[in-house]
Amino acid sequence: MLRYLGQVLGVFVTLSLLSTIYLYFYPAFHACAFPPQVATENSYVTTFKHAAGFSAPHGHIDAPFRLLALGDPQLEGDSSLLNTTNGYFPSIATLWSDLSNAESHKSRLSVVAHHLWNVIVGDVPWILYTCRKTVDLWGNDYYLAHIYRTLHRSLRPTHVTVLGDLLGSQWISDDEFERRGWRYWNRVFRGGRRVEDEVTSGIHLGPLGQDRSWETRIINVAGNHDIGYAGDITTKRMDRFERVFGKANWETRFAMQPGNQTASESYTHVESLPELRLVVLNSLNLDTPALEPHLQTETYQFINDMIVVSRPVEDTTSATILLTHVPLHKEAGVCVDGPYFSFHDEDHGGGLKEQNHLSYEAARGILEGIYGMSGNPNAPAGGLGRNGIILTGHDHEGCDVYHHLPDDEDKEARRWKAESWATSAAKQDDSIPGIREVTVRSMMGGFGGNAGLLSAWYDPALDRWRLEHSTCALGTQHIWWTVHVLQLITVALVVSALADFLRGGVPTAAKSESKVLKPRRRATTLDRWLETANGRANDGSSPIATAASGVENAAARLSKRRPP
Repeated sequence: MLRYLGQVLGVFVTLSLLSTIYLYFYPAFHACAFPPQVATENSYVTTFKHAAGFSAPHGHIDAPFRLLALGDPQLEGDSSLLNTTNGYFPSIATLWSDLSNAESHKSRLSVVAHHLWNVIVGDVPWILYTCRKTVDLWGNDYYLAHIYRTLHRSLRPTHVTVLGDLLGSQWISDDEFERRGWRYWNRVFRGGRRVEDEVTSGIHLGPLGQDRSWETRIINVAGNHDIGYAGDITTKRMDRFERVFGKANWETRFAMQPGNQTASESYTHVESLPELRLVVLNSLNLDTPALEPHLQTETYQFINDMIVVSRPVEDTTSATILLTHVPLHKEAGVCVDGPYFSFHDEDHGGGLKEQNHLSYEAARGILEGIYGMSGNPNAPAGGLGRNGIILTGHDHEGCDVYHHLPDDEDKEARRWKAESWATSAAKQDDSIPGIREVTVRSMMGGFGGNAGLLSAWYDPALDRWRLEHSTCALGTQHIWWTVHVLQLITVALVVSALADFLRGGVPTAAKSESKVLKPRRRATTLDRWLETANGRANDGSSPIATAASGVENAAARLSKRRPP
């Protein structure tokens, strides 16, 4: 038995070890890495060295800004579980009162049968579903947490953002909102923290790469499942989101430090240093109608203020990274989600109920307002606008596009157009304005546990910032479950084998000793028979004679029994 158990244990130990190595080092297996400023090794080697705690290889220079972008975790909660207000068996809550109102023995039997049937077909399946869903929610939290922890350990981002839909519904109660917020900070992003109000109030300016506290701050973007669409957003929902996760509209700036200057020396001329702007925008109330117009006014006022304090459009030493939830407008077929709008009926305010993209007008306002891309050759910087990139969520499938103004003859009539980044030829044309938008694929298990990796660095040769994006995916949540189930089975087999060895070792030795002693017992019996025979011989009787006499007596008895 131990031999067969050992063979099975060997198989499970091997599978468990290999799958665990993949699970905890999957970024290296997928060659995941932030696009480097200067690369001397392939992604496998670099990621393995980072995960093992080694410094970057000689000549390999990581980008000073490395943003880990995660999309739409959507934590579910008690809305999908059993409501225990009436107990775990609500079908029998009225059993006693129904029996009291029954007028006959037959009707009481009917009441009992009715309630029992409801328990069997209603309560028991719902309890079983609740148990399964509870385990599923627990596992989903730690699956998402594993993505964050593994990428944070292996790739060492300088900043982390979650691009909206942190929770699964804007309609949940305040108590449930607090519970999901606790799970968000204490399970999924354990060790992370919201960006402090003193950082998000006003314009914060700091040296890029010198404040290590950004590594543990989580830049949270408001999503429709957090605060609702424009027709759902209320002051109460905004307040609870900002209290738990941080402000919905804010910006911060980082100045690139020259290699031979300290922060105190160079900050006397901070206006001349290359600047990277990080803008967090609540795009959910850019379109109308809005349920509470004053909240929409606050968002547009934030955009206007941001434009006023921006560096001149022609200043190529500045770049803007926009983090928002709703993707910009695109024609149908460019991404999985096409343009879509729906509205509440008049009885519910008539506000915006749902949207896949921003409207063309709202998207144009971002491109031409925040980024200053007018396309007018007589405008500052020739209408080409500011350098930067846009990161969005919302579309769980993800998308990567290039927005640009086509070089049409009629400059006034041309409209913004979006094309796939991989196949767009317009991105090579420096004579027309354009910008890249990456809709980061969801990190949920059903979408492969994806993450976006954005690198930014200043290139003195080009006198501008370079921004590069790549992706990294763990795989479906079933991989996480399978590995941990294998680990549990392996541990159980090890414990069973150890217990069987300790319990079965002594009896096995006893059985071996028993096999050796049996011949000894047979030899002892023979010795006693010989001793008895010898004793009779000593009395004057021979054993052979005795045996012969016995044979004669037996023959005589047989002859008497034969018929004449």
